[in-house]
Amino acid sequence: MNYRKRVADRILRKKMEGKGAVLIEGPKWCGKTTTAEQIAASVLYMDDPEKKDQNIAMAGINPKRLLAGQAPRLIDEWQLAPKLWDAIRFEVDHRGELGQFVLTGSAVPPETKEITHSGTGRFSWLTMRPMSLYESGESTGEVSLKSLFDGADTVDGAAHLDLDRLAFLVCRGGWPQAVGMRDEIALEQAFDYFEGVVHSDINRADGSVKNPEWVRRLMRSLARNQGTQIANTMIVADMKDNEGISINEDTVATYINALKRIFVVEDMPAWNPNLRSKTAIRTSSTRYYIDPSIAVAALGAGPSDLVNDLKTFGLLFETLCVRDLRVFADALNGQVYHYRDKFGLECDTVIHLRNGAYGLVEIKLGGDKLITEGAKTLKSFRDKIDTSKMREPAFLMVLTGIGDYAYRREDGVFVVPIGCLKD
Repeated sequence: MNYRKRVADRILRKKMEGKGAVLIEGPKWCGKTTTAEQIAASVLYMDDPEKKDQNIAMAGINPKRLLAGQAPRLIDEWQLAPKLWDAIRFEVDHRGELGQFVLTGSAVPPETKEITHSGTGRFSWLTMRPMSLYESGESTGEVSLKSLFDGADTVDGAAHLDLDRLAFLVCRGGWPQAVGMRDEIALEQAFDYFEGVVHSDINRADGSVKNPEWVRRLMRSLARNQGTQIANTMIVADMKDNEGISINEDTVATYINALKRIFVVEDMPAWNPNLRSKTAIRTSSTRYYIDPSIAVAALGAGPSDLVNDLKTFGLLFETLCVRDLRVFADALNGQVYHYRDKFGLECDTVIHLRNGAYGLVEIKLGGDKLITEGAKTLKSFRDKIDTSKMREPAFLMVLTGIGDYAYRREDGVFVVPIGCLKD
């Protein structure tokens, strides 16, 4: 299979120039190992069925033996033997060279007590997610997010995604192996992924066996409530009302934490800008699946279901956009936030870069009315920001699902279809 270039390729190479080791984290099947293999000169697959037990035992007896090999050396699924962390840190210190190791992990180690050193100064971290539409070839990439931060005053691009195709892409997701498969087969991959989480993967997070039916119904509840500041108490109520089961808040918290540890769900923090007037900002994080296809599978839906239910379609499209914006923001040394205040003013995403620049983005499935609403929200939010204490936003953008062209409105708001955006 030909390797499809990833945004993370550039990030990884840059990080390898500045640290002795880089840890790539992210959900199973998102392409971490394949990406790391592109830069590795030697590889240790910790979960090789024929050598797994031997590798774990060796990590406890003589970890240096496992680290021997041409650099950069890839240690795949390192978390199976947490003792390797300190051994790698020690090796980096004594070799005195950069770019020695790449580690990949699809779960946070359950037993961190075996790790005595944080890795500060020796390790760098990189989060990988499933493919953005640009990486999978469904976005033309004619509009660059970086160019908007650099002050571009015009955009020009054409998208080639109609409603049916966009619904398919939401349901297929950005799983590398699903990209290029026949459509019918590609759609099955997310359902298989979902079942893997329900029956086994979630148990890897902390080593405790969980009730598969509770996991299934919790994930369905999360799918219905993505992008909201929903408390665990409300999830408990939602599961009782819509799933017919009673589950306590502590159990919900444990299960959600496990889903985070295997990178199935990811919280989006609230943005706290300087405002012209005192306004109570809602500071709770919002929660999204790492890929919209997981939510689709949890709901048991397909492309035709989304086309016939535009409200649900819009919710899941937002998850797709958040995935892509997170991928692009990482490449620009940025992070994606959300905003909501006590008066109900919201902004779907704020992309804030390390240099202090930020852009405001509203996500709309499409249509002139929704675009106009999005532009109005963005301008209202912009006008509340105290630009005497922080810079003005680099841009305002309505990110759409359907729409043929990218353009700049007369009021300065950019309208950009997701099918022509890149980092």
